[in-house]
This record gives sequence, C-alpha cells and structure tokens, in this order.
Amino acid sequence: MGTSTSEKVFRDLVQTAGITVNGNAPYDIQVRNSHFYQRVLAQGSLGLGESYMDGWWDCEQLDECINRILRADLPSHIKSNLSLLWHVLHARLFNLQSKKRAFQVGERHYDIGNDLYEAMLDSRMNYTCAYWRGAKTLDQAQENKLELVCKKIGLQPGMTVLELGCGFGAFAGYAAQKYGAQVTGVTVSKKQVEWANVKYENLPVDIRLQDYRSVRGQYDRVISIGIMEHVGYKNYRTYMEVVDRTLKPGGLAFIHTIGGNFSGAIADPWTVKYIFPNGSLPSMAQLTRAMEGLFDMEDWHNFGPDYDRTLLAWYANFSHAWPELKSHYDERFYRMWRYYLLSAAGGFRARHNQLWQMVLNRPRKDQPACRYS
Repeated sequence: MGTSTSEKVFRDLVQTAGITVNGNAPYDIQVRNSHFYQRVLAQGSLGLGESYMDGWWDCEQLDECINRILRADLPSHIKSNLSLLWHVLHARLFNLQSKKRAFQVGERHYDIGNDLYEAMLDSRMNYTCAYWRGAKTLDQAQENKLELVCKKIGLQPGMTVLELGCGFGAFAGYAAQKYGAQVTGVTVSKKQVEWANVKYENLPVDIRLQDYRSVRGQYDRVISIGIMEHVGYKNYRTYMEVVDRTLKPGGLAFIHTIGGNFSGAIADPWTVKYIFPNGSLPSMAQLTRAMEGLFDMEDWHNFGPDYDRTLLAWYANFSHAWPELKSHYDERFYRMWRYYLLSAAGGFRARHNQLWQMVLNRPRKDQPACRYS
C-alpha cells in the first residue's frame, strides 16, 4: 500500500471517530512524517505508540484522541501483522510470568528511578487507582482508596495482613498507622523495597523482595492492590491457591486490579514492550474460573472511571516536574511516558479497561455474608 493510499485510508478511518488529520481540534492528530500512515496501518497500536515516541505525530489532547479511537473501535479495523500475532502466540505457548521472569517488570519499570515516582505520585506513593468520591486532591483520593480497602476487609487492630505486590508500601504503612495491623508485603522491585523499609522502619511493616508464589505462613487477611496485571492467565489459579494457602480459617481475601473486557493472553503490544513487560489484563471470566471451588465472591466493585482522573493527576505532576527530571531522562522517555499516562487515561474514559475491587470469602454454608453498604 503506497503512502498516498495509506494516508487516505487512515484519514477516512479516524474521521469516523471525529478526528481530523492536521485539524484544529485539540484531539486532532498532527502528522510530522508522511511514513506515519503506513506504519500505523501495518503495526496497529504498536506502530501508533512507537511513531509518537519517534516524533512522527503529535496531539495536544492525547487522552481524548485515544478515547475517541477506542470508542469508535478503530483497532478492530486494522488487522494485526505477523509480528503482533507472534506476540500472542508466544504468550499462549509459554508462561511469560513464570518465577524466572517475574522480576523483569521490577527491573524494567518499577526500578527506573524513585525520583520519577516521588514527583508523579501522591505523598504515600500509591501507584494504583485512587478513589475520588468526595476528594479534591490526589492525596485525598488515595487516602480514600486505602480506607476503602481497610473497611472492605474488616481490618482490626493486631490483625496480620499479607500484601501480594505491595508497591512502595502505601497500604502497609496506612494499615499499620491507622489500624494497628502487622503487614508483610512482597514486591519484585528492589527500589520499592528500599524506599518502603526506610519509610516504615518504625512500624510493624515488613517489605520483602520476593515473588508471590514463594510466600509462606498464614495471615488474617491476604490482599493485593495491583499485582494481577502481572500474574498472567496461566497463573491465575496458582495465585488463588497461594491466597488459599496463606489465608487463616475465617479470613478474607481482597483483590484490586485493572480488568479487561475480553479474555486474552497478553496486554496491548506497545504497553508490554515499553511499560509493563509480560503484562496481561484479567477478564471477569478468567478470574472467576480461577477462584472456582476456593472462594465465594462477596463483593465486586467497579470504579474504572476513577483511573482516568488518577492518570491525569499523575500526568500533571509528571509534566510539572519534568524541568527537574529531564537531567536524568531523555526526550524520548518524556514522549514515551506522556503517551503511557495519557493513552491509559483515554482507555479508561472509553471504558476499554475497568478497575475492579473484589472481596473473597471461603465457601462455607455457615459463613455470614459480608456487607459494605
């Protein structure tokens, strides 16, 4: 397909989403390189993201552009090429989230620099969706989220909590400070372990560099806030079995995760290549199948639109801090990170992705139901 033909096809395609190439609206695409059209039509979302990183196109309101593209379901009109199909086949043939590969996302994403995350996140360093009901600031919204988790699991003073995928220890610190809980957290990020163990050295908080499958012991509550996106569909049952093994009789389990609308083997190719290696979003069907026979679903809460607002707050912080950050990160990183945050915001705005919180109980006939409202 020649450049002129590719350009016409692309222009006609995005016009159905209300986007004009080189138009005047803030969500219109401004093309800087004529090879852009053929690259995107050949490579889909990978080509769209990489060409943005290369400076081949720009967009003032990138989040709204992606929202419109997804709402119009334009990706389904662009056939994946053989290299993209290979990524899917590779994910089906191999366990991309095996123990051997588990630390890759820590090394390539979470360990890139605490200065970046300190500039971008709230004061507690929550790197998961905030809960914005009644909140006006990012700090308030993240505090809301942590309190919501504590209420949902019925946290009481002296309880022991295991957090699988604890990040920078935001929940662990909050639960120890506000509720008097004893929290053990595991993460695959060395930088997160270093930061959290300094921050919470005077609290009953133990943050370890450890894969979730290696955890031993039993706890009153077992939770995860943002690990399921790294577990992988081949390991969802294993994850549930780990929770079952580490949860005391009568305990509750809790999961906070981004969710996909369809069952798949791997996440968006650009996101997997540049942001979250081996990432995969669970679907409702995959999660319920994995917990079958082990847990009952007590509560399932979706507040996906709150992630749109959270990501925009992160981007505002990142953009504001860039003059200080750019001495450690280059311009290509800036474009990559901008694309990551704003395209993700657009994805949640389009309801292409969801944000779920689940409370799990063991299936017992005499178990009282949990109530949250």
